Amino acid sequence: MTTPASYSASGAPARRTNVLSIVALVVSIVGFTIIGIVLGFVGLNQIKRTGEGGRGLAIAAIIIGFVELALLIIYIIFVIAVVGASSVSSSY
Repeated sequence: MTTPASYSASGAPARRTNVLSIVALVVSIVGFTIIGIVLGFVGLNQIKRTGEGGRGLAIAAIIIGFVELALLIIYIIFVIAVVGASSVSSSY
């Protein structure tokens, strides 16, 4: 038994959206940056192989993940600099 094809409002066959790209976007937005980046790249690879939709979602997940990762690294450097400066000034 075959499953019926889904159609859009215009009558053209609807393209399925890659589930992994949706998950990657949600995970990146929630804050799990590394997982979102990896899932985004895997989703892009699947989209390339299968022709599914969701390429923009996967790219957005990758971009959001890298931006969050960069901000996290900047924050860690800032905290280390502040802690280091406060420990140096308190020793004099």
